[in-house]
Amino acid sequence: MKRITILGAGLSGISLSYFLKKLGVDSQIFEKERRAGGVCSSHIKDGFTFDVSGHLLHFRDKEVFSLVRSLLGDNLAELQRDARVYNFNSFIPYPFQVNLSSLPPAVYRDCLSEFKKVRNNGSGPKRPRNFLDWIYKNFGRGIAEHFMIPYNLKFWRTPLEELSHSWADRLVVTPSLDDIEDSANGRKRRFGYHSHFYYPKKGGIEELIKAFKRESNEVFPRHEAVEIDLKKRVVEFRNGSREKFDILVSTMPLPELGKIIKKIPKYIAPYFNKLRWVSIYNVNLGMDGNIMPGRHWIYFPHRDTSFFRVGFYHNFSSYLAPPGKSASYVEVSYSKERPIDKKGIAKDIESDLRKVGILNGSASICCDQINDIEYAYPVYDKHCESTRRAILKFLYDKDIISCGRYGSWRYFSMEDVILESKRVARSLTKNARNI
Repeated sequence: MKRITILGAGLSGISLSYFLKKLGVDSQIFEKERRAGGVCSSHIKDGFTFDVSGHLLHFRDKEVFSLVRSLLGDNLAELQRDARVYNFNSFIPYPFQVNLSSLPPAVYRDCLSEFKKVRNNGSGPKRPRNFLDWIYKNFGRGIAEHFMIPYNLKFWRTPLEELSHSWADRLVVTPSLDDIEDSANGRKRRFGYHSHFYYPKKGGIEELIKAFKRESNEVFPRHEAVEIDLKKRVVEFRNGSREKFDILVSTMPLPELGKIIKKIPKYIAPYFNKLRWVSIYNVNLGMDGNIMPGRHWIYFPHRDTSFFRVGFYHNFSSYLAPPGKSASYVEVSYSKERPIDKKGIAKDIESDLRKVGILNGSASICCDQINDIEYAYPVYDKHCESTRRAILKFLYDKDIISCGRYGSWRYFSMEDVILESKRVARSLTKNARNI
């Protein structure tokens, strides 16, 4: 049996090891941190449980749902989404594009009229060349300019005409005219892949990692890979140890993987340099009082607030905050080209939370915990798909499989990651037994 070495014990690495073990295949996982989890870690501070920003479970695949339910057992709760968009000084139900009747009357008429034009008359771009065209084609000028364009500019930190729309159909709610009119007439339906979601009752999202880990192969913590020798098939770690491999599975972010490959061929190195990404500065807050009861998260599309999204852990589970207190995650996006002032952002966040009414005059912040997520979202620019494919083929030809959200460089949900791990596990073994 070939020696399978896995780099990274986040959700991708740990679930892959789980599936391999179910197929009777041994593997070893090397993790740079002191424990498994990656961005699916949870942190306990002053009685609060904080995740590394918002991580919720959405299921489209029945087998993945059944697996997660079996792993977490009674420690899994189902919740009906209550999300909002802060616009025109009010909290409008999400998705914005389906809840136009919640807008001021003149804005509602403008959005609806422009939406009807593109749906009935085809007045938008005939064939969208980029994400900006896709927005105008699907929503019309009103929805585009009141929400879609400002929110996505704020989030992606990239001109929208530079982005592909290859990901948008799967993730962005595109309603029909009937859907909008039904909503305006009180016939409410839940839209979007996360109209309901699941979350552990206790312990935060890391409970899923722990559940996989109990039935996976061994994890070796404090092993940060610093060099990969393709010729000798050896990984060297910062602690001085070395590991030979027959097949290497990397869940590292692709840009980081490119940096540690020894003597990387000149023809492939420029591809790694083309990769672009959005980073997220996640500020977790413990607060006095019951903040935004019932709300799960809120989007903030405009530049007059420092953050693009705020979520509320205590409304996922009452066990995540001490009695009488609330726990929240705040997300600010940035990029290499458009950085933020990390030293001053905390004051801006508190000021903006008060400005929009999340923190009222008597409420105070009693605890914080910060996560700086460098590789949060791959940027789907016009080079992204061809670049990704070229890199993954090069790696595959060298018996390196790069997978997971950051390893395969795709906008993956947690379910997508688990499904890919299952597929990779099957591809690494001739054992046809179902898992």
